[in-house]
Amino acid sequence: MTPILVRPLGRSEYATTWRAMQAFTAQRDANTPDEFWLTEHPPVYTLGLNKRGVSLPLRSDIPLVETDRGGKITYHGPGQIVLYLLLDLKRKGLSVRQLVSRIEAAVVTLLGEYGIAAQSHADAPGVYVNGEKIASLGLRLKNGCCYHGLSLNVDMDLSPFAAIDPCGYQGLQITQTRNLGVQAGDAELASLLASRLAADLDYTPRVVEENS
Repeated sequence: MTPILVRPLGRSEYATTWRAMQAFTAQRDANTPDEFWLTEHPPVYTLGLNKRGVSLPLRSDIPLVETDRGGKITYHGPGQIVLYLLLDLKRKGLSVRQLVSRIEAAVVTLLGEYGIAAQSHADAPGVYVNGEKIASLGLRLKNGCCYHGLSLNVDMDLSPFAAIDPCGYQGLQITQTRNLGVQAGDAELASLLASRLAADLDYTPRVVEENS
């Protein structure tokens, strides 16, 4: 299988990491290895390219960043796994829709290993448990390569979601693994998620420290 580099970034500022993804994608060539970046962000709302009908947050103590991923508005904060996928989809022979399906399936499989019955919905990207959203995703495609990725709620303060219509859906409820009885923490679940997703995409993961 093709190798993929997995970079644990620790906690990183959203805007800094986003700009780094843009630069990586702009500079890569046909031989650049694909990468996963694992991180968590300080509290931040992010607004994707689909701004139609989006209401801005009802609180001003958390910054809002307008970004270039697909989708509408969401929240990132401590206790949430963020996995960014920097992939050459053209080289991989994958469409964005196929990649989204693989991402959702990997999350559903991971949650199933903890006894959680999760589902994806064709008309609403992400992963849901009993109608409540537990994982969100949004991607950006440029020159056949993608960046951005997915977030999985583990053990976080969910109250900032109440100040927005998550992913543009009024009244959508949000859940997390802690509330569903999962004792595993961020680091364990992040490692497992990266491994499951790499396997589903026919990659062999190789962990690389941030300063490597």
